[in-house]
Amino acid sequence: MSTADEPVSPATADTDRTARREAGTSPADGGGTGPKTGAGPETGREAIIRAARRAFTLKPYAEVTMRGIAAAAGVSPSLIVKRFGSKEALFNMVVDFRPAAAELFAAPLPGLGRHLVLTMVELRDRLRGDPLLRVVFSLGIEDERTLLRARFREQVTDRLAELLTGPDARLRAELVAGQLLGLGATLSLHRPDGATARTTVERLADLYAPGIQYLVDGGADRT
Repeated sequence: MSTADEPVSPATADTDRTARREAGTSPADGGGTGPKTGAGPETGREAIIRAARRAFTLKPYAEVTMRGIAAAAGVSPSLIVKRFGSKEALFNMVVDFRPAAAELFAAPLPGLGRHLVLTMVELRDRLRGDPLLRVVFSLGIEDERTLLRARFREQVTDRLAELLTGPDARLRAELVAGQLLGLGATLSLHRPDGATARTTVERLADLYAPGIQYLVDGGADRT
């Protein structure tokens, strides 16, 4: 990890900026159309989770401190301990994809492709960050990346594979997950001044959802 006095290469800077966007903390992402963090127990909790997501994305687990997360969230370390108990518990919450998966897959299979696109954009705006891309951009040590990817496979890919019908369900689930990660990366890379930032979510779904739906259907014609 670089210190504040070490020069940072353009490639490293780009990686850090991308990771910050995927942690939901970079103003350059332009995806934060939801309400800003303010007073109140729920918004304070969200601020802690956002700060933790950024910290665990940008640093190895051993280098993350509760005090640092508290400073970034604008709360006291004791409040984090009160709400989450420990750094390990907070980390486990950050790497939990189940809440996002529950919303993403909450639609009948015939309309799931469009639902996935609309929900991905809505989650990005509400969370002020992508709900899935941290599995790609985590800068932690190998054990942490392995855990993160195992959780993603179990909570996202495997869950979708169980919902799909027909042949090659696991393969199709992995390809759908890849499409969702690609959508998140595209929205991050081309905001705030790209075409994706200027189009409506409905138009985005018109263009992107049919490819996902084809994978959900297994190539079957449902018309």
